[in-house]
Amino acid sequence: MIALCLRDVAAVVGGRLDAVPDPAAPITGVVVDSRQVGPGALFVAVVGARVDGHDFAADAVRAGATAVLAARPVGVPAVVVTDPTVALAALAAEVRDRSSATVVAVTGSSGKTTTKDLLADLLGELGPTVAAPGSFNNEIGLPLTLLSLEPTTRFVALEMGARGLGHVAALCELARPEIGVVLNVGSAHVGQYADGRAGIARAKGELAAAASTAAVLNIDDPLVAAMATRARGEVITFGESARADVRAGRVSVDDNGCARFDLLTAGERHPVALNLVGAHYVANALAAAAVAIRLGLSPERAAAALSRSRARSRWRMEVTVTGNGVTVVNDTYNANPESMRAALKALVEMSRGRRAWAVLGGMGELGAAADDEHDALGRLVVRLGVPRLVVVGAHARRIHLGASLEGSWSGESVWVADVEAAGGLLRERVAPGDVVLVKASRAFGLERVVAELTGTELTGTDLTGAEPMDGARPAERGAHG
Repeated sequence: MIALCLRDVAAVVGGRLDAVPDPAAPITGVVVDSRQVGPGALFVAVVGARVDGHDFAADAVRAGATAVLAARPVGVPAVVVTDPTVALAALAAEVRDRSSATVVAVTGSSGKTTTKDLLADLLGELGPTVAAPGSFNNEIGLPLTLLSLEPTTRFVALEMGARGLGHVAALCELARPEIGVVLNVGSAHVGQYADGRAGIARAKGELAAAASTAAVLNIDDPLVAAMATRARGEVITFGESARADVRAGRVSVDDNGCARFDLLTAGERHPVALNLVGAHYVANALAAAAVAIRLGLSPERAAAALSRSRARSRWRMEVTVTGNGVTVVNDTYNANPESMRAALKALVEMSRGRRAWAVLGGMGELGAAADDEHDALGRLVVRLGVPRLVVVGAHARRIHLGASLEGSWSGESVWVADVEAAGGLLRERVAPGDVVLVKASRAFGLERVVAELTGTELTGTDLTGAEPMDGARPAERGAHG
């Protein structure tokens, strides 16, 4: 990270040093999880819903932390502030001020993490690039990413989540992005907005309004395209429309479910072969290419880099082939109606000639739309011709009912009460050669079904939430969760 000492930290955040033997001691990194502490780290004692980081202050110092950023004296070297989360943001803002890196931020109802990961690969072609790990997209995760900037960093790729108006704007005030990418306006977290998708569009549009140099917008999504009127700087469009500045032509899907397309821009055409499962990733690739080309990467190099990219973040259409020949697609990190539909279509593409299973759990935060959206999802399974549907948990039962009521169908839908029952059923009935999609919102824990199918073990981190920074909410794990 950019060099700071404890005296600097205290001055930036307006804190006081407590039990600090050496105010000039350097800080080598900032963490909120005591298990990630290394020599010279600053441990931020976040108070979560289940765990208070202050309880792990001594453990952090024993593990090598220089000090703790805390709301009270903790018996070890500390910078004491009123609110450690607010102080974390102030510290990140200072590092942002000291850095000359170009900041690119991505938002949207789905695809943020994949687009950010692709951006990291493409911008890495131009110079040292920092990207948020996983889905660090809230008021804790985003500052942590900024704090990892080095003096040599040229680009930083961030993602921004929102569960209400003003969330993205607050993150933009901290990160001050030069380029803002808006992918789509879907139904994710629609229950948090009184006026539905219109409210989501206003929230996502805060990024287009804040980006100082350019807004990169999905022309195929009318609600996103309309954000051009809010943009401060240049507007760059992407999509499959002939009107897009950066667009895809001749889109197809190979036998592994991965998309192939031609990258078309500025009169050039270059082939791209993605290594990501699902045609829906074409839009993410176009968005990343639009940014990289705007920052100086040639279209030819952008296409080549996209073809080399591999998935960086876990549990997003993550494919495993088991020892007995079952293909398991783990998409359990999150779910909303749009991503569910995209994953089911990818399952159909992947399973041509083989038997497909859709193992689906609930979608969270849909509010009054929840019953209708789950019902529609079950009906879609039937219309797509997926032969086997396993619905897991009470929250998802309407998926099973929707499938059962859709009419003539040669397939079968089964509802089970929990992940243990789902694992038992699949263990008995899945056969070599089958393709199994497992997908639900993160809270429903269907990664345990994947573990059952693949014979892998989940770590403690997996069980409690591998990436707690998702969605602009305070971290719930505190120090250890």
